[in-house]
Amino acid sequence: MKILVTGAAGFIGYHLCKRLLEDGMEVIGLDNLNDYYTVNLKYARLELLGVKKDALNSLQVLTKSETSDQFSFLKCDLCDEFRLSRLFEDQQFDVVINLAAQAGVRYSIENPRAYTSSNIEGFLNILEGCRQNPVRHLIFASSSSVYGLNTEMPFETEHRTDQPASLYAATKKANELMAHTYAHLYNIPCTGLRFFTVYGPLGRPDMAYFKFANLIMEGKPIDVYNQGKMGRDFTFVGDIVESLVRLIPKPMKTGKGISYQLFNIGNGAPVSLMDFVTILERLLGRSSPKNMLPMQPGDVEKTWANVDQLYQYINYRPQVNLEQGLAHFVHWYKNYYGFSGVNSKVKVEVVRIE
Repeated sequence: MKILVTGAAGFIGYHLCKRLLEDGMEVIGLDNLNDYYTVNLKYARLELLGVKKDALNSLQVLTKSETSDQFSFLKCDLCDEFRLSRLFEDQQFDVVINLAAQAGVRYSIENPRAYTSSNIEGFLNILEGCRQNPVRHLIFASSSSVYGLNTEMPFETEHRTDQPASLYAATKKANELMAHTYAHLYNIPCTGLRFFTVYGPLGRPDMAYFKFANLIMEGKPIDVYNQGKMGRDFTFVGDIVESLVRLIPKPMKTGKGISYQLFNIGNGAPVSLMDFVTILERLLGRSSPKNMLPMQPGDVEKTWANVDQLYQYINYRPQVNLEQGLAHFVHWYKNYYGFSGVNSKVKVEVVRIE
């Protein structure tokens, strides 16, 4: 099976590519390597997949992994319609997993055009590639942010999602609608996944747990929004990857004949922000002062996923609780940054969920 993973140098994309390669799949990874957060971390992930920074082809063609014959990487932006179209035509993918997007709720307030470009125009190019070169299954990343101002808990896929609290959320809802349209018009098997606060080793530095770790280790104050009265359904990246792998061979036909489905993909239980900070401080062995601040624009007070539908479909529930998952993150974090005398050369991998 040949699989395209977009956002392959990203957090979830890296872990997914690694798992697919372990499972014997042929994988082509695509990423534009933008500087929304430090590009060095993206290069570090690629190097773990056998693609070194200085080996990336200046002609922007596929770069083969030095450690796996089954992996190749292409530096390409989803908005590059011509190159993406050629890639689909040349490779004839069996499965496409679209994880590439401009991420971040608050950044969407500062730079809205980055979101319409990557998340709307870029996703349209993915859909067109699947239309012109039919695939067995298109799996795409949506977000828990689509629930927006909805206060009915836990979130279920049947709940209203027409009250987004940020442009990022609006673009993710647009992706769901676009995919449904293509599934209806062109019979493209599509599965959308509403991710709930994914965390773990080699994570994104713009996420709260990573920012907090940096501030705690530097002895600087932490900004705690909404006076700490917030909750998040934190989901360990290993559980995300296991769910994705189980979904690959399972496109669904609905009763209406439309090959389209949506799932929440979360841990299934919210954790309070203050409990989260307490666990992280204990694992890091340090604590920091707290700046108690009001709610930020575009934010929501609580997220909580009902994951029963996904469990029934793939027979899998998340296995890693927050303390276990943060312990994996902290171990990697201290290795990567060389804290506490830990050997930064040690290769720390995410736990594989069986």
